[in-house]
Amino acid sequence: MAETQLIPRDVLFGNPEKAMPTISPDGRRIAYIAPLDGVLNVFVGEIGVPEPEPVTRDTDRGIRMYTWAHDNRHLLYLQDSGGDENWHIHRVDLETRETVDLTPFDNVQAQVVKLDKRHPNDALIGINKDNPQLHDVYRLDIASGELTKVAENPGFIGWVADDELQVRGAAAPTPDGGIVVVTRETEDAEWKPILQVGQEDALTTSPLGFDADGKGMYVISSAGVNAGRLVRLDAATGEVLEVIAEDPTYDVGGAMIHADTRKVQAVAFLRDRLEWQVIDEDVRADFEGLAQVSRGDMGIGGRDHADRTWLVGFTLDDGPVEYYSWDRETKQATFLFHQRPELRQYTLAKMEPFSFTSRDGLTIHGYLTFPTGVERQNLPTVLNVHGGPWARDTWGFNPEAQWFANRGYLCVQVNYRGSTGYGKEFVNAGDREWAGKMHDDLIDAVEHIVEKGYADRERVAIYGGSYGGYAALVGATFTPDVFRCAVDIVGPSNLKTLIESVPPYWAPMIAQFHTRVGNPETDEEFLWSRSPLSRVDEIKIPMLIAQGANDPRVKQAESEQIVAAMTEKGIEHDYMLFEDEGHGFAKPENRLKFYGAAERFLARNLGGRYEEPPTDLKE
Repeated sequence: MAETQLIPRDVLFGNPEKAMPTISPDGRRIAYIAPLDGVLNVFVGEIGVPEPEPVTRDTDRGIRMYTWAHDNRHLLYLQDSGGDENWHIHRVDLETRETVDLTPFDNVQAQVVKLDKRHPNDALIGINKDNPQLHDVYRLDIASGELTKVAENPGFIGWVADDELQVRGAAAPTPDGGIVVVTRETEDAEWKPILQVGQEDALTTSPLGFDADGKGMYVISSAGVNAGRLVRLDAATGEVLEVIAEDPTYDVGGAMIHADTRKVQAVAFLRDRLEWQVIDEDVRADFEGLAQVSRGDMGIGGRDHADRTWLVGFTLDDGPVEYYSWDRETKQATFLFHQRPELRQYTLAKMEPFSFTSRDGLTIHGYLTFPTGVERQNLPTVLNVHGGPWARDTWGFNPEAQWFANRGYLCVQVNYRGSTGYGKEFVNAGDREWAGKMHDDLIDAVEHIVEKGYADRERVAIYGGSYGGYAALVGATFTPDVFRCAVDIVGPSNLKTLIESVPPYWAPMIAQFHTRVGNPETDEEFLWSRSPLSRVDEIKIPMLIAQGANDPRVKQAESEQIVAAMTEKGIEHDYMLFEDEGHGFAKPENRLKFYGAAERFLARNLGGRYEEPPTDLKE
């Protein structure tokens, strides 16, 4: 059988050709992100015009978060410095092309709280200028840049505003790791709790917004049930007025709410794949029509003010994301572009859902991506562990899964206990189980695929970033006999120092870490027993560790500690420190440098394929 063509790393991990399209409020223009001189910037043009023009001129890290202002004249985008996550909000004037930093404060993080079509000249933004732990809410005059504080933060971790841009809802942490949802009738009134849940429901409870008259609030919550359901609560009393959508096993993953009527129109559930439940008959024909456009999982990327035109993205497992505009009157889709069209020249692998039963009886879900054109037997394998850990892997195009499969490895992704989306019982089963039962699930996944005959037991690597990086370190220190090698990207090595050094704006949520992971003040020995740094002597496999120097979540010291310990003990390892990166690698040149090193590392230890760098880049 002919060998599958090698996909170049820069095709998988370089900048996309075009991504994240959005439609202007008047429906006439489209914006998207694309490279300008190798750096991602925002481009804007009339719909149908072949060559939109760049409206930003970033020359460093690139732009990854932007939105239209409702005045049709301005765009807002977020940018940090070197990966420090101190986001500034910038304004772009599409007529003059002037760019202004609207939050030019040092060591301060800004966030967009709400934009609304009824107030096209204003925005609500959060800024932690007065207290680094808390974001106060300011009303921003977009054109002038004037900021007016409208809500002082008494300890909230999230804000909810109504359609009049009045800050009338919030979520606050409780000392036991729970969440309380509070509301008020006006901005001058006192806050009143309408829903309080304990830690067991905290990760599956969040307010989404108010209904049209402001008397009801949409909330996702698992209170009284296993999985987070979408309900409408009385905003004054907390009484459940309506259960809009629910599933006994899967949490609601999101809701599509009409900008004018504030009616819930559709609800998303992330099962093995993304599935939409239509609530409003007004959009049923649209969802049915769009289901015929592509076999991918559908996401609505934006709607114009008239709600005639939608921008829709379809995520496939074996091809680039496809973007279309959808005309609601004619029920016709118009293809816009592929995110990475060059991928269409290559054979990509399918991503297949799988499940197995853990050693203590839990059903664990995940995804397998096999190399194409080879027998599914005795394959070198990479266990690719997702970060979070309060997140999950999903079906669809994944550049790392495709990279592994193309190089000859079976890629295994596991939604171990503690992963979100599968109800509160599953997520809470991960409490205090870092390097415990959460890791057992990963080992059980390896045993499952070995027993199936898919994987070569002697050639399994563990790989991941953030919590996944921690899992890779745990694999090398707690279960070194299972893995041939390990790759850790920005993973913590010492749980005590990790929790003690979280960013200041995470401080209100620290009770979640204390109860779900451990409290450094009362559980110091326990946290040390679950820290890879405590077992460095057990490492007997090759290690590759990569770290961003400006990472605010997992500080550089987390990698430096274990690298120093391995160096002292003479343990084989490679260490890559990126001085201009944070929690992950935003710059394409840094990504490509890392993936090149990781690919060579895996090839050396697992025997897979490797793309040689150009002659002038060889060491």
